[in-house]
Amino acid sequence: MADFFDALSDKHIAMIERQPVFFVATAAPDARINLSPKGYDAFRILSPTRVAYLDLAGSGNETNAHLLADGRITVMFCNFEQPALILRLYGIGKPVLPKDEGWDALAVHFTLLPGTRQIFDIAVESVQTSCGWGVPFMDYERERHTLLKAHKDVDAEAWAAKHRARTESIDGLPTRPTDRYIEGEMPDTPA
Repeated sequence: MADFFDALSDKHIAMIERQPVFFVATAAPDARINLSPKGYDAFRILSPTRVAYLDLAGSGNETNAHLLADGRITVMFCNFEQPALILRLYGIGKPVLPKDEGWDALAVHFTLLPGTRQIFDIAVESVQTSCGWGVPFMDYERERHTLLKAHKDVDAEAWAAKHRARTESIDGLPTRPTDRYIEGEMPDTPA
């Protein structure tokens, strides 16, 4: 059975902080539903009713387009260890790009990684927990650094030009592409 809360509790926050992966879902009228897995140290709890995550450039910019069109976002965490638990955050999000007012205040909460494109700022409207009894046990091995390496090894101006040209989603919705390449630190890679 699901339980709903108006805000994140200390117990919810502790569960979120242990998770190496989370999932983000967005939708807009007459567009496909977008569902993306996210990794790295990219999620922050700013208050019991506000969270944010660092977004790296990838194959598309659907979350940006959907939030501009509709604003609704769901973030899901699964505990792959004990105790079984699924936690969803329902809210309204907005993309904050490096050129936007508010970027500096959000960016201080993150280590900017190679390919950083934007930060999604999310006002949490409700929190839902459910049993998670059908989620398998899984062990976390390590992060995959391929995306970071690809961004680190690219020419900064070519990267910026490519991403400035991406102005719509796969369904033709407008996006706000990033205006600059952000170099970041490469985390230590395991031997």
